[in-house]
Amino acid sequence: MLAELSIKNFAIIDELHIPFQKGLTVLTGETGAGKSIIIDAVGLLIGGRGSVEYVRHGEKKAELEGLFIIDDTKHPVYQKAKELGIDIMEDHMLVLHRTISHSGKSICRINGKLTTLAILKEIGQIVLDIHSQHETQALLNQDKHIELLDYFYQSNHSRFKNDYQKLYQHWKELKYKYEANNKNEQELAQRIDLLEFQLNEIQNADLQPNEDIVLTDERNKLHHFETIHKNLNDAYNALHGEQKGLDWLSHAANNLEEAGEHNKDIQKLQQQYVDHYYLIEEISYQIRQHLENMDYEPGRLELIESRLYEIDQLKRKYGQSVEEIMTYSAKIEEELDEIKNRDQHLANLSEMVQEAANDLLLEAKELHNIRKKAAKQLEKAVLMELKDLYLEKTNFQVDVFIPSKEKGIPFEGKNVSPHEDGIDQVRFLISTNPGEPVKELDRIASGGEMSRIMLALKNIFSKHQGITSVIFDEVDTGVSGRVAQAMADKIYNISVGSQVLCITHLPQVASIADTHLKIEKVVKQNRTHTTIQELSFDQRIDEIGKMITGAELTETSRTHAKELIEMNHKR
Repeated sequence: MLAELSIKNFAIIDELHIPFQKGLTVLTGETGAGKSIIIDAVGLLIGGRGSVEYVRHGEKKAELEGLFIIDDTKHPVYQKAKELGIDIMEDHMLVLHRTISHSGKSICRINGKLTTLAILKEIGQIVLDIHSQHETQALLNQDKHIELLDYFYQSNHSRFKNDYQKLYQHWKELKYKYEANNKNEQELAQRIDLLEFQLNEIQNADLQPNEDIVLTDERNKLHHFETIHKNLNDAYNALHGEQKGLDWLSHAANNLEEAGEHNKDIQKLQQQYVDHYYLIEEISYQIRQHLENMDYEPGRLELIESRLYEIDQLKRKYGQSVEEIMTYSAKIEEELDEIKNRDQHLANLSEMVQEAANDLLLEAKELHNIRKKAAKQLEKAVLMELKDLYLEKTNFQVDVFIPSKEKGIPFEGKNVSPHEDGIDQVRFLISTNPGEPVKELDRIASGGEMSRIMLALKNIFSKHQGITSVIFDEVDTGVSGRVAQAMADKIYNISVGSQVLCITHLPQVASIADTHLKIEKVVKQNRTHTTIQELSFDQRIDEIGKMITGAELTETSRTHAKELIEMNHKR
């Protein structure tokens, strides 16, 4: 759940710290008081699109921070956080932070760790869902209907579409490869010329594995030849010769040997000493051998420099190392072979594309059959929800069909065009009057009906989503009376499984809430400020009473408000 929200220098809000409780919290207030601004702030906190216009006039930056408490360690956010390398605190706290500067830059943090806006959005939208009038309008977009149907099914079948999407990706890659190879002759001729030039340049260089590393090491030795030779020679002379190192070490060995004849402990010490003496003597021979093998060739360094320069020129074009250059050479040699044997290669690719398409269409057909069954289940679930919202005479249908395309793959007597979700198209159709045919939502449903349809879908999905907090921003617009009470009941039902924050103008929704927050706009020192206050029971009665009359508070409206609160909390 969202436990606390902090907003600073955001729009007309200078600074707000809002604690939230479990269950249903409503936010009420006059139009323009800042209710939707608070929801906008939450939207940006979970990765929404920012703008410099949100920064309060005269300030350098706006700051948003939300504290979420996720008690269920099996919640999807824990797995996602692990995948993204984010640690959730031991006390199950998740802190999202976002700063928007007046220059337009956005800085995001999760539990104090800097992160990208994309990751903030990925995490934020797992724990919180905002439903607004804008989202209701999105329901009119038929392209979104397949997503909603798939989500309904996928919530209980996590691997749904996995096999299809793997086949789709494979088919798409093969298709792209076939099209890339099936270019016109002029492009192919130009490509052959380029590849042959590159291949000849690399092959003429006659590169050897790790040649750049070996030559660089040899160049380093030649650069320091005199220093190496002098130090090796001095080391050898220090060990060999009269009164030199080995001579004194030999003398010490003789002394230890003589002492050991009278002491067994010294005999052991002398033996250890002799072993080390022979080791040093062997090293001295190796130093001498190294000196004898050292031979300075003045022209060798010049040859190495020239060769390394040649290799560096190739690196600029074909790779960061000799190994990468040789790998690139093998790759273009293979491509040249494919182009020169293009007809056979294209025939092979075409066959592979066709085989992949056949497998894809079989899986797409299976997907289609699953969606047809899921559509019936969703229809039944939505109709049950709509009945509770006094749309019992509504006919709601989920139309799953395979559209015919002018260009596409032949399938069951028509051409189809596979996409990431299959070959289907999905439409939500509705008729709110008995005897009338079902039509697209935007041609039938009014604003109030659209709100109820979306609320019905939300109530269905909330049982499976795992979202810890849901925000409704004036979704009850366009309804009143018993429909308003039914919507209040639906919103409250969602709050049983998820924390719900709801901006409302309906007394029925406000009266059923567990917590009531009032938003007000005040002017201090010629600046507009937004304030927020949690209402007591008596204050709630007054606020809901004003919502009932839409004007001044009366004793009748106070009595009605009190009855409404008591009635809703006896349910």
